[in-house]
Amino acid sequence: MKSDQTPPPPLTRPDGWPTTDRPMRIAILAWARLSAQAREGSGYNLSASELATGLTLSGHTVSYLRSGMHYSAIRRGPHIKHTETWREIPCHTLYNSRNLSPAATNFRNMQQEISSPRDNAVVLDWLREINAEVVHIHSLEGFALDLIATLRDAGLPVVVTTHNYHYGCPQVDLLHNERECCLDYEGGARCEGCLTAPDPAKARRNRAIQQTFEQTLGFELAVTLRNAAKLAKKRLAGNPARTPQPEDQIKPDPETARGFDPGTPDHPGTIDLGLEVIERDKINELGVAPEDANEQFEATRDVHLRVVNIYGKRRRAGIEALNRASLVTPPSAFMCRAYEAMGVRPEQLRHVRLGQPHFDQLHRRALRSPYYDTRPWDPKTAKRPLRVAYWGTTRNNKGFGVLARAIERLERDTRRRCQFILHAGGPDWGYRKMLSKYPEVSFLGGYDTLQLLAGAGEYDVAVLPHIWFENSPLVMLEHLHAGKFILSSRLGGPVDWLCEPGTPQAQANGGLGNALFHPGGDDQALAACLERVVRGEVVLPSPREVHAVSELWSYPQHVAEVQSIYRGLLGLDGIDTTNPNSPTDTTARTPEVVTTPTTPTTPTDAITAGR
Repeated sequence: MKSDQTPPPPLTRPDGWPTTDRPMRIAILAWARLSAQAREGSGYNLSASELATGLTLSGHTVSYLRSGMHYSAIRRGPHIKHTETWREIPCHTLYNSRNLSPAATNFRNMQQEISSPRDNAVVLDWLREINAEVVHIHSLEGFALDLIATLRDAGLPVVVTTHNYHYGCPQVDLLHNERECCLDYEGGARCEGCLTAPDPAKARRNRAIQQTFEQTLGFELAVTLRNAAKLAKKRLAGNPARTPQPEDQIKPDPETARGFDPGTPDHPGTIDLGLEVIERDKINELGVAPEDANEQFEATRDVHLRVVNIYGKRRRAGIEALNRASLVTPPSAFMCRAYEAMGVRPEQLRHVRLGQPHFDQLHRRALRSPYYDTRPWDPKTAKRPLRVAYWGTTRNNKGFGVLARAIERLERDTRRRCQFILHAGGPDWGYRKMLSKYPEVSFLGGYDTLQLLAGAGEYDVAVLPHIWFENSPLVMLEHLHAGKFILSSRLGGPVDWLCEPGTPQAQANGGLGNALFHPGGDDQALAACLERVVRGEVVLPSPREVHAVSELWSYPQHVAEVQSIYRGLLGLDGIDTTNPNSPTDTTARTPEVVTTPTTPTTPTDAITAGR
């Protein structure tokens, strides 16, 4: 019988991309659909998918397994099915996992998250079936924490890249109530009630029924019937069939009668559309982190070792899991220190910086630009506003609300000298209402990589107002590769890349840094940073000057370094992966790439510098 599916096109190897002299069989584990890239799982899944692609281009056999998302009411028990092939990578799904993903949906299921032997056995059988030589875990959401020990006991090398704090925090971001940094989880007591999550058994059952329904009837028909049922339920409850649209809430401008009359010179320059933020807009108050939150977290090892309940046991199990791994490779040096504070042995940890194809595209764009040596904005000579950009989502952890409140705090004359370009995906109507009075704000919604590449010419300064201990945020690296100055929260990994003007790190660059810091969640401090730039107290560096003070890694470097780690674990190069000074195989690290003057010339040097 002829298949209705068109086979995927072969993966084309770019000119100059190296082919390995010893192909390896690599299994990558996570929860998001690999082919969705950043559309599911955000930056972590984009990193995992591009690494898998790079390894495949090098001649390795890569297989992928996701878990916690798919359930079946027909075939019970955990089992693995091939779901698609993407970029020559066979992608599989663990059905009926005892653990739901993403992690927020599994928050009331800690005992299963600590240990699920039956699921682990199914995963191990699959790894044996594909003859995997190395397992690389990018997310353990949807799996049990003791899976790592199961694989190690079976003799498999396991590399764990920690893109967040899932191993030490079931909320994953070390955020309490998703609104403020959690510096002390009180042995697990503070975790109780941190998130609202469904009963895990009920959630698994509901997913199984819904997904089986979709597979039987087809996705489109199932969605149509489900929407019809929701509409019928609304009408039976007496609710209107039509949901009010945003334009329904816009009131006539009270200045309509003015015509062209701008008013007096002291007019605030705002526009009154009568839009009010209401409770269902969910504009939450966000906590302010101490300016030294990083140092506080790193210095409180005893706090992280306390256990008073199942959440405390779960943190201990997560740390024990990392201690059983062959190597743990956080993309930021801060995350190495944070996990060490939580009890991970330092010899387990290796800082491996991220590289992405679109980072390199942004970098090359900047290098090729006729404005590469031009400083973007000076208040003394400017004939246009300072263009300030936000790229990200409206989720609390990204701190979009901090920026929105900072804009509200700006003095009129400062605000009028700016243009705010907001690329923010996710629920945004509340924030759009909140900022509707300011004509200096352009709300552009979500974006994709193509818009990001083109958007590098839209702005002069970027804002990174996160409220959690960010790891190695892709958006920060995108700004730096594009040669942009950043106003950033002083939380988490960004301190490894960013330096303020006048600091020792900036001295080699004539005192010019690549960022200004503010305490996480402090909108008043962020507004003060904006005011300093507008007044000209801070010189905005050229893209060349931003590159000169930023340690950046290319995509070929990243893939080559991960490949060299695998080879070392398999004893192929005689590399001691616990020793950054161990001799390395140079053929595993080609091709050479152009780097900025302060960038270490080899990935091993970069790791040493980052630690």
